[in-house]
This record gives sequence, structure tokens and C-alpha cells, in this order.
Amino acid sequence: MTRRLPLVLFALAMAAIPLIPGVPPFWLVLLDNIGLAALVAMGLVLLTGVGGLTSFGQAAFCGFGAYTTAVLTTAYGLSPWLTLPLSLLVSGLAAVALGLVTVRLSGHYLPLGTLAWGLGLYYLFSKLELLGRNDGISAIPPLAIGTFRMLDPGSIYYVIWIAVILSAVLTTNLLDSRTGRAIRALRRGHIAAEAFGVQTARAKLLVFIYAAVLAGLSGWLYAHLQRAANPTPFGAHASIEYLFIAVVGGAGYVWGGVLGAAVVVILKEILQSYLPLVFGGQGQLEIIVFGIALVALLQLAPDGMWPWLTGRLPVKRTTKQPDLSATPPPRATAATPAAPLLKVDGARKQFGGVVAVNDVSFGVNPGEIVALIGPNGAGKSTTFNLITRVLVSSAGRITVCGTNIDGATPQRVARLGVARTFQHVKLIPDMTVLENVALGAHLRGHSGAIASMLRLDRADEARLLAEAARQIDRVGLGEQTSELAGNLPLGQQRVVEIARALCIDPALLLLDEPAAGLRYMEKQRLADLLRGLRDGGMSVLLVEHDMGFVMDLADRIVVLDFGTKIAEGVPDAVRRDPDVIRAYLGATA
Repeated sequence: MTRRLPLVLFALAMAAIPLIPGVPPFWLVLLDNIGLAALVAMGLVLLTGVGGLTSFGQAAFCGFGAYTTAVLTTAYGLSPWLTLPLSLLVSGLAAVALGLVTVRLSGHYLPLGTLAWGLGLYYLFSKLELLGRNDGISAIPPLAIGTFRMLDPGSIYYVIWIAVILSAVLTTNLLDSRTGRAIRALRRGHIAAEAFGVQTARAKLLVFIYAAVLAGLSGWLYAHLQRAANPTPFGAHASIEYLFIAVVGGAGYVWGGVLGAAVVVILKEILQSYLPLVFGGQGQLEIIVFGIALVALLQLAPDGMWPWLTGRLPVKRTTKQPDLSATPPPRATAATPAAPLLKVDGARKQFGGVVAVNDVSFGVNPGEIVALIGPNGAGKSTTFNLITRVLVSSAGRITVCGTNIDGATPQRVARLGVARTFQHVKLIPDMTVLENVALGAHLRGHSGAIASMLRLDRADEARLLAEAARQIDRVGLGEQTSELAGNLPLGQQRVVEIARALCIDPALLLLDEPAAGLRYMEKQRLADLLRGLRDGGMSVLLVEHDMGFVMDLADRIVVLDFGTKIAEGVPDAVRRDPDVIRAYLGATA
């Protein structure tokens, strides 16, 4: 209840505003416009700020919502309330059609793609006879409850702000869930997310559709507020302004969308009202001053107004501690077969004329620690990427748990019982250690987006968070559970990656330079942990440059040089191998 208290107070304050005697009607118009903009901005917070997918076409989805209700109510006589689900459905279906193409784009092609179809839809709205061409559709009936017709901004005010508050609650619930962690992982690239079973293409499409549905809701409300719809509010200029709102408020914060809408809408109104009086109506200087003011705001608060404001409040963020008594989630990985657990047979990877991995063969048996060593550029990390299907082999055969993974996806490899860490740490810095590690348990949860938004996923979520907390304690970072991952030193971030990988409950654990950045005692604790995992039946394949760490820990060592295997055997034999001494260890070894 304590966490919901600010929301309750905000809802009560918004409900009281129209009841204040003498409130100017213009204030209510302004608040209505803020609410409509906030709905679109919330979708962009999820899409752009959290998911990392920049869109310059959200206003077009507002148009789908507005025109759907306009046509159905004026041409077919449907009740406005009956058109609401249809408006959201049309916006969602349009998002599916556009998203299947758009979310596959990356880099600068993604925003350019959204800008292209945003402009195309704007001109489509203005050319279709069904939609009234440039004149649009007028005489849209107002919303009504019984005989009460919402003909003025004050009467529809409550509908708009109920929609805003409900949307904010649903969006917050979604982010605070298994699905939300998958969405937040998108911004840092797809490789780490896919290594733990996240269907990144599906997650991108989901967030794209959700943002479009919120925009469609805004468009539906706009049509019944204005009682008219024409193409002007649904063009590229409006889309860019919605993106500004999300960025000014705080692109990664749900309530930042509401604050950003208030700042931008009020600032525009003040400038349009008073600048002509100051400058005698010469030119449209408000556009110039508006741009300067937004740049100044972003200089003051680069991450947005919401984090800037909340960071100055005396109330500090608290993280709810997981219930460690919760039943562990069921294992999502395949059963461990007889030896070998991993078999690499003639694996080869070419990049053009460069052979990074040259017909390498080795295996890993159950309950065994194998080290993959060699000079920089020897092909060790590339071999890891072939095993986890981040890269596709040019030739050869790799089997995991008795299954040939040729043609498999990284998600499929994770389901077979393979977890990994990365040479360059791939954590989400603005998520807590607990949330980062819980991402590793993604495959062990089952609740989807709808259940998350309606808070029906709490039992499933409690199990995942409890498992994450157990693995954090297991690696010795229990006191850092609530810390932001980006605040930890590099060595501890690597340990957090190990805890995240353990959340899969893997049969085979791939560690890429796990001891890099660790102090001597931290390395000893890591070695003890890995020995304990081996004794418990888990296999480990690790890449490491600390030869003392490797020689004391590994059961077998495989040595690569320029992508070719030059030795394999127990540590003492590898240490004395002349080819290994010449290529890597040096004469003093």
C-alpha cells in the first residue's frame, strides 16, 4: 500500500481539480491535452526509452484510433463506447503489419523506417474519400453515459485521466515483470537476451504493438473531445513532438511521460500566448524559443525531468526483498545425457578470407572443467559464439546434450542447458543486480504480458526473484542485491554475470574470462565455486588468461593458436608441451 500511496494521492488531486470553484475552462482544456499527449508518450517510454526502438510515426497510430471511431460512429451509427475496442484493435493490427517489417531494422534504418511509413500514412489519411480527405470527418458524436453527454472539456476530463492513470499502472506492472525485464534487455542488444531464452523479435513486436494501442486510445479520446478528425494532428510534426515529450520527461520512466507532456504542452501554450505580446506579433518566434527552451531543459536534466526531480526528493528508492522461501521454479533445460555433454567436431568459422576457427575438435564430459586457452585472437570467444549459436559455423558439427545444434537458435541452445557469460560484460546498468540476475531465469518462468499487466504473475515472479537471490548469495554478492549493476566494479559485474548464468540451472556453463578484474581472494572464491559446481554434476568450459587460475582448476585444457588446436590434455602435460610454450606460455613456464 505504501508504494501505491503517491498514485492514490495523484489520482485524488486530479479528481479534485474540476471541483474547485472558479477553475477556468481553459485549464481543463489544457489538462485534457496533457492527458492525450501523456498516453502517446507512455507508449514511447516503453518503445524508445526502455526498448531502445526509436519511432517517428506514433501520431499515425493516433490517426488509426481517431478515424476508426469517426467512421463507425458517423457512417454506421455505432455507439462511441462500442468503437473503443475496435479502435484499439485497428491500431494494434496496423502495428502488427508495420512492426513485422520495422522491428527487424536496426541502427539509423529503424527511425528512418518509422518516419517513412508515418509520412505515408499521413498522406493516405488526406487522400481517402472514406476519411473525408483533407477536410476530415466532423460531427462525431460525444461520449455519453445514459442521458449525460460529454459535450465540453470538463465532462470528458475524467475519462481521459482515468485512461492515463490506468495505462500508467498497467505499463508499470508490465515493466516490473519477467516480460518487462526482457523488454529492458533489448536496449543493450539482443545477444545477451537471446542467450537466456528471450525471443527478442517477439519482445520488440510486443512493445511496438503496446505503444501503438496506447496511441490509438489517445486518438479515440481526441476524436470525441474535438468531435472532429482531420489529418493535421497525425503527421510527422506531431510524432516528433511526442518523442520530445518522452525525452524531456525521462525516456525510461513511465511517469516521466506524464510530466513531459505537462512541461511541453504548458510551455507551448505560454509561448504562443505571450511571445506575440512581447515582440508585437512579429514572426513565429515561439517555435524558435520553444526549441531553445527544450534544449536548455535537456542540458539541465540530460536523463529527463522525472529522474532529475525524483533524485532531489528526500524519499529514496526501496527494493522489495524477495521471499527466499518461495519454491524454486522448474528447470527449463533438457536432461543431461551420457558423455560427452558437448562435442565440437571439426568446427570452422571463416569471415571472408580470414579463418577464425580452423577445424577445431574437442569435447566436454559431465562433471568436468575444461579450459580453452591461447593468445589474443586465437579464436576462443569465436568458438564460444559457435557453441551458443551467436555465430553460424562455416563447417563442422557441434552437439549439445546429444542434440546437433546446426540450424538452432541461441534460445534453443539455452533450453538444451547451456548458459554463458561474455568477454565484455553485458549487464543492464540501470537495473539492479537482482533484476539482472533474474533475467537468467527467463526460461523458468511462464507468465506473459497480459498476466503481468493485470498482476496475475506474482507467484511466478516470486519464484524467479527468489531463485535470482539464491544465486546472488551463492556467488557471494548478497549485500549488493539492490545495487544498480552499473555501479559495481568490473570484477563484481563479471560475478553477477555468473549468477545470471546459474539461474538457468545449466548442464554446461561457458565462462569467458570470468577471473578478469578479480583480486586474488576473489579468484580463490570463484575457483571454489566452480569446483563446487563440478562436484554437483555441472560442466564448465572457460576461457581465461590467468594461467595460475587455469592450471589449478581445470581437469583438461584445450589450446588454440590462430584458430587451430595445437594441444589438448591435463594441465601438467599442456604446461610442458613445446608447441604451447612457444605459442603462448613462454620459456619461463
